[in-house]
Amino acid sequence: MKGNTTLEKTSCYHCGDDCLTENYTLEDKRFCCHGCKSVYQLLSESQLCNYYTYNDHPGATRARIDRRFDYLSEPSIVGKLIDYTDDQVTMVTFYIPHIHCSSCLWLLEKLNKINPAVHYCRVDFLKKQLNIRFDNYQINLQQLVELLYDIGYEPLISLQDVIKEQNTVGKDHLVQKIALAGFCFGNVMLLSFPEYFGISAYEQSFKQFFGWLNVLFGLPVVFYSGREYFVSAWQNLRRKQLNIDFPLALGIAVLFARTVFEVATHTGAGFADTLCGLVFFLLVGKFVQKKTYHHISFERDYRSFFPVAVNTIVEGKEKPVPLSDLHTGHRILIRNNEIIPADAILLKGQALIDFSFVTGEAIPVSKTLGEIIYAGGRQTGEAIELEVVKPVSQSYLTQLWNNEAFTRKQDNRMLTFNQKVSKYFTVVLLVIAFGSLLFWLPTDIHRGVAAFTAVLIVACPCALALSTPFTMSAALSIFDRNLFYLKNTAVVEQLAAIDTIVMDKTGTITTSDNDRIQLNAQLNEAEKAWVYNICMHSNHPLSRMICRYLGSREWMPVSGLSEIAGRGITGSISGREIKIGSEQHVGAYSNGLFTGTKVHVSIAGTYKGYFSLAQQYREGLKNIANLEQGYEMFLLSGDQDHERFELVRFFKHSGRLFFNQSPQDKLDFIGRLQQQGNKVMMIGDGLNDAGALKQSDLGIAVTDNVNNFSPGSDAIMDGRSFAKLPSFLKFSKDTVRIIHISFLISLTYNFIGLSYAVTGMLSPLFAAILMPVSTVTIISFTSIATHVAAKKRRLS
Repeated sequence: MKGNTTLEKTSCYHCGDDCLTENYTLEDKRFCCHGCKSVYQLLSESQLCNYYTYNDHPGATRARIDRRFDYLSEPSIVGKLIDYTDDQVTMVTFYIPHIHCSSCLWLLEKLNKINPAVHYCRVDFLKKQLNIRFDNYQINLQQLVELLYDIGYEPLISLQDVIKEQNTVGKDHLVQKIALAGFCFGNVMLLSFPEYFGISAYEQSFKQFFGWLNVLFGLPVVFYSGREYFVSAWQNLRRKQLNIDFPLALGIAVLFARTVFEVATHTGAGFADTLCGLVFFLLVGKFVQKKTYHHISFERDYRSFFPVAVNTIVEGKEKPVPLSDLHTGHRILIRNNEIIPADAILLKGQALIDFSFVTGEAIPVSKTLGEIIYAGGRQTGEAIELEVVKPVSQSYLTQLWNNEAFTRKQDNRMLTFNQKVSKYFTVVLLVIAFGSLLFWLPTDIHRGVAAFTAVLIVACPCALALSTPFTMSAALSIFDRNLFYLKNTAVVEQLAAIDTIVMDKTGTITTSDNDRIQLNAQLNEAEKAWVYNICMHSNHPLSRMICRYLGSREWMPVSGLSEIAGRGITGSISGREIKIGSEQHVGAYSNGLFTGTKVHVSIAGTYKGYFSLAQQYREGLKNIANLEQGYEMFLLSGDQDHERFELVRFFKHSGRLFFNQSPQDKLDFIGRLQQQGNKVMMIGDGLNDAGALKQSDLGIAVTDNVNNFSPGSDAIMDGRSFAKLPSFLKFSKDTVRIIHISFLISLTYNFIGLSYAVTGMLSPLFAAILMPVSTVTIISFTSIATHVAAKKRRLS
């Protein structure tokens, strides 16, 4: 390229990132790095370039790290990862976070064209899982993972995947139960029509036959589809509690018993249609309530963050060892961007450790030889060697998970509206039922029993039981569309009850990009062009950020280029040596006035100054700060307090800003607020917030990519929706009000039905009409009202 050429800002053909160099070009296509170019070359050689026709820039940026998958050659580790193996074939399932579009499905399911040793691949798009069967004579697990890595689909293999201790929910066969109840409901309604419209004398012989058919259809509905209601009611009675399942189970039992009695004694047609309809609608409500995010985990801990194995050094050679076998005294090798899995002493190399995910400190920390480095830090420099001083289970990081906040069950930490109302509803229902029985008993025992059972049938809280799931499921869909993912429907009511908000700083109210750059150096235009051309040859994130800041510059030849990981880059242009990097690399002395991240510059031995990279606050932080009018607001940060002055602009009460907070400090702070009667919501992003998230009444993890690691929480918020938090809080309160109104509507229907039921003259036709009408009314009201409330809060 000629010296007077100016670089134009173009996008990588593979992944869409900005191309900061023209070093990677193939077939007139520009790539941002060697990795993306290699993926395109591989796909082109395999005649799979249709991958790019389905979506623009469908790939992912990747930078190959040598020997990172060596641990997959260890039989003890392989045996824990695979699903099935024999002499010829092996089957394995991987979780691949980057699966996101139709191009991903197309490419992954054609993996056998790239390597014939792969027999077939099947993608579960919702769960982002890839099931592969391959010939283990021609390719092993390590080579298979390297192949996926080479095309940009690296599997996420973590310690938690191997241990497999996630709380798996047993299959409840809910869909089968709904299908059975729906089938029986339709048939019973069909057989009941002659009874509704009157049976002629000629058809009287079929009356009993239809009645017994209805009883037969009712049997599987009661004892299979409706069984869970009886089990739940019985379990709560043993705990001396009354939940909403008790009146539901009582209503189902009475409906079935009265139907059998009337058919057997030829005194009526029974209530089989109402029975089947009741169970069917209740199960549909339960199905709607069980919304699942297959690609999001709300139950993550440090094991999801740690690797499966680590490279140890034995007699001068590397040997992968499973983390469970890592013991005190082992010498381990940690390369750039790898996690330190256990507390260890630094023996060799320059350690520059990023502890942001453990302590919240945003600036990487330099460690000296002989110093202890705690587990959970990520090495950002050259390869280092350490000696383990504590096993994984006893490290500083894992001690946090021994706290009781992680061991106790915390689902539904606040009672929901249904739970509060159901016990009173049940008591009132029984009082009215027995009152009706006692009223008619002296004059007409048969009418007294009829009134008693009719009250239990009509007042069965079907509409009440349906109002919450349908309202909450509509609310969850609104939150979902706004990139706010709730663990379950109970979280909506927990969100509405919050009166105190505690936030982390790094990664929560700040973005993970750190892209607010200021130039604190005396550089003319020519010197800026030199700095640009040196940084252009580095893939380090800071170098790329400086290139973006400086914009397109004239291309110049660079000689003597060298880069030291964790320190900086050196090169010569027109005979002038240019150094860019740390103080030690450049030979500078910082005046200490700015405490953020600095990239220093020296040209021809003269120190010119530095680029400062300050924390970039999330868009809409002012909106969040305005919540102080209705909530108590606190900021807890593991970072230093060098940004206190800037944060005071957003938080009115500077006394509620706390810095240098350890993970245990955060957990204890939440506990103290709860002891004062506060309902606390914790918003965090890293392992250092995990204890506080668990301890709080509602924990929200903020992430810029929901597929990346986030600590266990009740909800996961995409960073792009952070500014909408005030709207989310208001909408949750609107949702609870809708439930209260729907409860009043259901009570209105109950009063209408009870006015007939207490007389003991309730007809099956009246019951068959009242139940579906009240159900449809509740479902329609809750769905419409929820979407109107969302529109009012400007939630799409």
